[in-house]
Amino acid sequence: MIRKIISALTLILIVFVLWQAKDQIFMAVDYLQNTNLLVVLMLIPEQLFMYYCCGQMFFSYMRAKGDSKNISKFDLFRISLELNFMNHAVPSGGVSGLGYIAWRLKPYGASYGETSFMYLLRYAITISTNQLQTVLAIIFLISQGELSDSASWILGVVAFVCLAIFLVIVAIVVIASSKKRIDWFAKTGTKFVNWFVEKITFGHKKDILNLKTVQSYFHDIHKNLMEARENKSILIKPILWGVVYSFLEVATYWVVSISMGHPELLPPIMVAEAIGSVIGGIVATPGGIGGYEGSMIGVMTMLNVEIGLATAVVVTTRVIVLVLTVGSGYGFYQHAVSKIGKKERAEIERINEDNPLD
Repeated sequence: MIRKIISALTLILIVFVLWQAKDQIFMAVDYLQNTNLLVVLMLIPEQLFMYYCCGQMFFSYMRAKGDSKNISKFDLFRISLELNFMNHAVPSGGVSGLGYIAWRLKPYGASYGETSFMYLLRYAITISTNQLQTVLAIIFLISQGELSDSASWILGVVAFVCLAIFLVIVAIVVIASSKKRIDWFAKTGTKFVNWFVEKITFGHKKDILNLKTVQSYFHDIHKNLMEARENKSILIKPILWGVVYSFLEVATYWVVSISMGHPELLPPIMVAEAIGSVIGGIVATPGGIGGYEGSMIGVMTMLNVEIGLATAVVVTTRVIVLVLTVGSGYGFYQHAVSKIGKKERAEIERINEDNPLD
């Protein structure tokens, strides 16, 4: 229900932005006509390296723990492209794809609990980095006097998002740090979810979550969290790779804006991308299509970027990214899936069914 409401609000935002741009929307075409294609081509190595950084967040953590088997750079790169394809091309891929990822990383020594922890760690690192970049960008805009009164509401939005993310991370760490709290949370959460689902399905679905499975899942996360707290050095490389990955996400839009002759758009892009990624992560469409673009264009416009230019930069970047994502990952994904037998398929389905996040 919440996703549907947010999706509807996002659609309204997109319509509002397009209506506002009714006299200027064709200006985006002019910017595209003046685009430097040689600069745009820089996105290919930039995107491929970004995907590689994503994979390194997983495997550098596994190597630091000494749990992973040797993996070649090609296999690491290939799996990174597969994971990126899942996250962008599949609706809610960041959640429903967890079963696939757990199966894919299992031959390299990763348990399901470890994969889940790494997945949560990845999002904690990238989201936190995005918010830090946003704060720095806003400070720069204020220092340059480029944040108008009409855009002051963005300060409140960023502050709210940063606080919410901080509280969520703190809550996860606090709960996952104690088996007693985990058992309480698992019992309470399982009871509430089962009750809620039974009510909205009018009794057709009952007990969709199994308490023992949920407890086992969180106990695995607890084990990995305790290991990370006892040996913080194993987090250094994943965090560094995550910081680079997060900057490259922003740099993707910046490269396109540079190709259009507007390198000064980096601060607005940093703010818009951070807010867009939050909206895109909530909207239940492949890669957050619709919500991501609409929110980014809206925020950039509020930050005094001409709507035609903002539209050209955001839409062009998103199209290029999605094409590269599908083009670079689909083949590897299909090749991996083609080798799945009945036993492996049943395992992936079981993991997805047992995953309390689904």
